[in-house]
Amino acid sequence: MTAGYNSTLHRYALFTAACTVFLLVAGALVTSNDAGLAVPDWPTSYGTFFPPMVGGIFYEHGHRMVATFVGLVTIGLAVLLWRVESRPWMRALGWAALSIVILQGLFGGLTVMLRLPPAASIIHAALAQTFFCITVSIAVFTSRWWFAEPAVADDSGSPRLLSLAYWLVCVTFLQLVFGAALRHNAFGIWPHLAGAAAVLALVIIVSRATRRRFAAAGSLRVLCKWLNAVVGAQILLGGAAWWSRLATRDALQPEPIAIWLTVAHTVLGAIVLASTVVFVLVSHRLLSASEPAMAAGTQPVSS
Repeated sequence: MTAGYNSTLHRYALFTAACTVFLLVAGALVTSNDAGLAVPDWPTSYGTFFPPMVGGIFYEHGHRMVATFVGLVTIGLAVLLWRVESRPWMRALGWAALSIVILQGLFGGLTVMLRLPPAASIIHAALAQTFFCITVSIAVFTSRWWFAEPAVADDSGSPRLLSLAYWLVCVTFLQLVFGAALRHNAFGIWPHLAGAAAVLALVIIVSRATRRRFAAAGSLRVLCKWLNAVVGAQILLGGAAWWSRLATRDALQPEPIAIWLTVAHTVLGAIVLASTVVFVLVSHRLLSASEPAMAAGTQPVSS
C-alpha cells in the first residue's frame, strides 16, 4: 500500500537534499582555499550584494549565494509540507529544517564578524551536517518505500540492531565534529583518527549483526554494503587529503589536488552521516513493530 504518497513532494525533497550537497561543496571550498575572511563583512560583501567575484571572494561570496538559494528552497519545502502533508510531525520537521538553515546562516555570519573563532566555526559546520540529515530524512519519509507496508523482523539479538544503529549515528556525528575542529585548528588530528577508527569498527559490527540476523532483509543488507563502501572511501580520501596537505604545506597557495581531496573528504563525511541516519530510519521502520507483529502471527524476516 502506498496511500499518502505524493510524488511531487518526494521529488522536491530529493531536490532539496541535492541542493544541500552543493552547499556543502561550496562551504568546503571556502575552508579548503582559506577564504573564510576573504569578505570581511556580513551580510553584505564589501558593502554590496554583488562584489567582484575574484580570488577568495569568489568562494566566500559564492558560498553565501548558494546558502541563500538553499534557504529559499527550504522555505518552499516547509510550505509544501504544510500544505500537502497530513502527518503533523512531518510538517513540524519542515519548519525544523527551515529553522536550522536560518540558524546556520546566522552562525556563518558570526564566524565572519568574530574573525573565525573555532567554536562558532565548528557549530556552523555541525549545523550544516544536521540540516543535511534532516533533508535526507524528509526525502526518506516522503518516499514510496516508506508508505508501503514493510515486512517486519524480530530484532531479538543483543545488543539490538537498532541500538547499534543509534550508536553509529552518534559516533559518526562526533567524528565529523572532530573533523571540523581539525579544519578550524581547535586541536590536532589524533581525536579525528580515533573517531574514524570508532566509526569503522561500528560499521563492521552493524554489518555483521545485519548479515547474521537479517539475511532476508534486503533493504538493510544493501544499506550495510553502502555504508562499508562510503566509509572505506572516506578513510582513503582522508589519508590522501592529509598527505597532499603535508606535501604542499610550504606552498604559498594550496595545490588544487589538495583542495579537491579535502573538499571530497568533507562532503563524503556528510554523506556517511546521512547514510547512518537512513540506516536508523529503515531499521526503525522494519524492526520497531516486531513484537505486535509477532503477536498477530506474522513470521519474522529472519531469526
